[in-house]
Amino acid sequence: MPRLSTGDLAPDFTLPTADGGSVTLSDLRGQHVVVYFYPAAMTPGCTTQACDFRDSLTSLAAAGYAVIGVSPDPVDKLARFAAEDGLTFPLASDVDRSVLEGWGAYGEKQLYGKTVTGVIRSTVVVGPDGRVELAQYNVKATGHVAKLRRDLKIA
Repeated sequence: MPRLSTGDLAPDFTLPTADGGSVTLSDLRGQHVVVYFYPAAMTPGCTTQACDFRDSLTSLAAAGYAVIGVSPDPVDKLARFAAEDGLTFPLASDVDRSVLEGWGAYGEKQLYGKTVTGVIRSTVVVGPDGRVELAQYNVKATGHVAKLRRDLKIA
């Protein structure tokens, strides 16, 4: 699966969200957008990562960054996830994995020493012009948001 690189035009998408609405990437032009892909809502690693984004949302927003989480979970599971963990940023449902695949966040990966096919935990930062500013694949759930903030020079 091809991955996105700095300077690439980020593929547009419209996906249903946990709050019953939808999110369209191109509607967010003019601001920076952090799109992060995670395997499954309400699992330990994904919960840690989502809560780290939640806890960093104020500083990210102050620096001009919006956050969108994308997983293959159905909307009803994402709604439970958002409610249980107080997640206030959009959680988008990509059940057919078309966005995950188009962004290089679905494919073969190593899991406990075995090669499996699934969601590759990834984060892509899209600039105000719709182009990729930063693409990170195979990131760790724990500590990733802190590293991302350092990479983006956000206190």
